[in-house]
Amino acid sequence: MSTTEASAAELQACASTLAAITSEVRKVIVGQQEVIDEALIGLVAAGHVLVEGVPGLGKTLLVKALAKTIGGSFARIQFTPDLMPSDVTGHTIYDPGTGKFSARRGPVFANFIIADEINRAPAKTQAALLEVMQEAQVTIEGEAHTLAQPFMVFATQNPIEHEGTYPLPDAQLDRFLLNVRIGYPTMDDEVRLTRQVTTTNVGDRLSVDAIATVVQPAHVMRLQALAATLTVDDGVLGYAVRLARATRENAGLARGAGPRASIALVRAARARALVGGRAFATPDDVKAVAPSVLRHRVALSPELEIEGRSVDSVLTDLLSQIEAPRA
Repeated sequence: MSTTEASAAELQACASTLAAITSEVRKVIVGQQEVIDEALIGLVAAGHVLVEGVPGLGKTLLVKALAKTIGGSFARIQFTPDLMPSDVTGHTIYDPGTGKFSARRGPVFANFIIADEINRAPAKTQAALLEVMQEAQVTIEGEAHTLAQPFMVFATQNPIEHEGTYPLPDAQLDRFLLNVRIGYPTMDDEVRLTRQVTTTNVGDRLSVDAIATVVQPAHVMRLQALAATLTVDDGVLGYAVRLARATRENAGLARGAGPRASIALVRAARARALVGGRAFATPDDVKAVAPSVLRHRVALSPELEIEGRSVDSVLTDLLSQIEAPRA
């Protein structure tokens, strides 16, 4: 088999694996296909994902379902106003038997972390995740502990106008590759969901026990490594950079996206290409992932906030103004 044929076969195998993951997740998630696809893109791009929506839309269930399809360890951290940084990262404890202090590792020492309702904890605790998310290591009493790979944080967030929430620091928001918005289901999907929950379940809790594990951590790392090698020609890369730079020059945005946004656009576009079984990213890939990559990296101007405009509406206008390469 030639190198080209082998590459094509490998791409098809990866696409089939990712389709199998989606199929498993859909056993418990009704509708919300775009949200599932974006979460999968975050996985393939080896980026952290922030899922935002009002309570009761299945944010936590989605993350738990996706984590179940992936072999390896995962932990859930329920963020609350009294959660301390050491509750996340770990701390040292005195051992009377040895007369020494030893490190007790926190829940972040897992391959996949579910940070549930992350914006209900104060800024100090949210900041405890910064080093973890950026460096994939934890420092406890001056000693660095490297985390196992792959390592990803899937966080859920309630809208910031809800009572008892704290806005995430900009530095932490920038560490998330994608900010995925989950909205209310359609009428048909809500009927299916209601039937699914009320047919055999006691109470309203949906379990992920029926979901099978599709891949192991080593396979996930292979998917991520392959996505990083997909072709992105100069025209597509330049398009991604122009989009990010355009947010800094838009009068409707008080704060534009930094260079990390350009990098994130390319990473996410490559991941979307691999999900589609393609060896190259297209301008359409960049355009499709742009809202989720950019919406948490920009801020509306006060004038548009008063008018009731949303960040997504400004980004939609921006995407229509920046011409994509077609050659």
